[in-house]
Amino acid sequence: MLLLLAAFAVQAQERKETHVFAGRDSALRLDVWYPATPRPDSACVVALFGGGFVMGSRDNSYQQQVAKVLTERGFVVVSPDYRLGLKDTAMVARYSSITGTQTLFQWCIDMAAEDCAAACAWVVGHAAELGVNPNRMVLTGSSAGAIAVLQMDYYRANGKPEAAVLPAGWKPAAVVPYAGAIMCKGKPQWKTAPAPTMLMHGAKDKIVAYKRFPKVLRHALYGADVVAKQMRKADYPCWVVRFEGIGHEVASWLPGSVDLFCAFVGQAFAGRVTTLDATMSDSKLTPTKWTDMNVMDLYKR
Repeated sequence: MLLLLAAFAVQAQERKETHVFAGRDSALRLDVWYPATPRPDSACVVALFGGGFVMGSRDNSYQQQVAKVLTERGFVVVSPDYRLGLKDTAMVARYSSITGTQTLFQWCIDMAAEDCAAACAWVVGHAAELGVNPNRMVLTGSSAGAIAVLQMDYYRANGKPEAAVLPAGWKPAAVVPYAGAIMCKGKPQWKTAPAPTMLMHGAKDKIVAYKRFPKVLRHALYGADVVAKQMRKADYPCWVVRFEGIGHEVASWLPGSVDLFCAFVGQAFAGRVTTLDATMSDSKLTPTKWTDMNVMDLYKR
């Protein structure tokens, strides 16, 4: 009997459903992972995978790891697919110049942000049957997924069409990007308040730039260092956690920082306006080949 109960508990914790949600020009899927013991507030985390807009999937091994650690904390976890623009070889060939590459990446990011918004709208619309509170939805992502969630909330706050599918007045309860950035012309500015945001970034990250990339163009990707400064200037709730001596390894550090994740989310759910600027080290997070790699090294692979 005890073995049966233990097996049932594991099965319940790892229960997963797959649904289709509508992207702009494609039918995309998302996985919903249910906790064995849901949080009393029925909170939900929408987590986007990384992969440089050329690879990755909603159910890869890292997404399964993220789902495991977050369902253990009682969250319902939603892992959506999104369109990978750099798999479109015709578009890649068309925009081969430096300025063309900027246009190509803007297109990729916009598609991912738009699909992220569509996934969020689907979850809000199906909140009752999923057993989630639409006012307790957290967005997180790794690398390209981190860019997508940050960009989506940036578009939402600025009334851009890429976020138009979201229900009127809805906003994420919190956004937690791991090695994310915002692409815009000039430094980021928000017409309405962004969601409370915790930026996790390696100070040596050259794949998703910690400050900005490229330096020579006004239209650029602005990483955690710049985004945090802009949010503080506007008095928006923002935590920034900087990992000195570490590069893109931070992109996959949600499982290793789940306590910090939950602490920030708790503050956001409580409606507290807090700011934090911390330099962090962790003996389990050490430099690897990803610290020395730049964005061109990534795509050569």
